[in-house]
Amino acid sequence: MTAAALAVVFGPLGVACGGAKGDSGPVAAHEPVTGVEWRVDSVTTDGTTLRAPAAARLRIDADGRAAGNLGCNQFSAQATVHGDRITFGGLRTTRMACDPTRMTFERALARALGGQTLTGTAEHGTLVLTTGHGERVHLSRGTPE
Repeated sequence: MTAAALAVVFGPLGVACGGAKGDSGPVAAHEPVTGVEWRVDSVTTDGTTLRAPAAARLRIDADGRAAGNLGCNQFSAQATVHGDRITFGGLRTTRMACDPTRMTFERALARALGGQTLTGTAEHGTLVLTTGHGERVHLSRGTPE
């Protein structure tokens, strides 16, 4: 896995996540959601779409761990996939500072994912995660494994 892809091994992060196992449920009826390197393309919140920095990534593993890059900082969290619902626990992140545009995007993505249950729709190499408040995270399949 490259640094540009979502890292599942975070030496600097040093956080171990455990917890509930995910299942692939109906979200995966179209395409698998777990075990995929997802590139974050954008986040739409309050009617505004923010384009993701190139580093923004997400991976949800079948063992209940999620990890990635919020645009500047690495993160990890517990995640459960059940049916078309994906629930993320609180995010644990590194604490680097980046330019204001990347930090604005990072805050929006962290708000959308952290401690939320989202509805997922996966098809044709894309995944859209929608919060109960209508925020949307648009992702596309990263490099094939």
